[in-house]
Amino acid sequence: IGMAVARMAQAFGMKVCYFSTSGTGHCKDYPCLSLEQLLAESDVVSIHAPLNGRTKNLIGKEQLALMKPSAYLVNVGRGAIVVEDDLAAAVDNGVIAGAGVDVFVTEPLPEDHCYLKMKHPERMSLAPHVAWASVEARTRLVSMIADNISKGW
Repeated sequence: IGMAVARMAQAFGMKVCYFSTSGTGHCKDYPCLSLEQLLAESDVVSIHAPLNGRTKNLIGKEQLALMKPSAYLVNVGRGAIVVEDDLAAAVDNGVIAGAGVDVFVTEPLPEDHCYLKMKHPERMSLAPHVAWASVEARTRLVSMIADNISKGW
């Protein structure tokens, strides 16, 4: 998914780089940076990683403080990759310009969730984990399911 997003971003004229959560940069198409360098240099940080021991709480107060005040964070990976309270505070206090999130630690969001109590909710875009659900993705999913059924899996 990250590679597909990178190609789209590049098509829009964006300079693309990445951070490898495994510590091994396998992609030769784009430069692999340290997390600190990526956060400090990027205008948009888009997260597409799985949740595991290396990624849980990967982005918190200290990492958000490295970002440009004009930068945006997009989390479409897993909710617990970003410390939600720290992201809400960073957006509210202008540490970063804004965020787009469609994954949460607890779904659906509880009524007292930090994202729902922000002073500047207009700086935060929330969606119900649907970033993956394009027509093409759903068509491919149904096709793969049908293929698995026909193979007797």
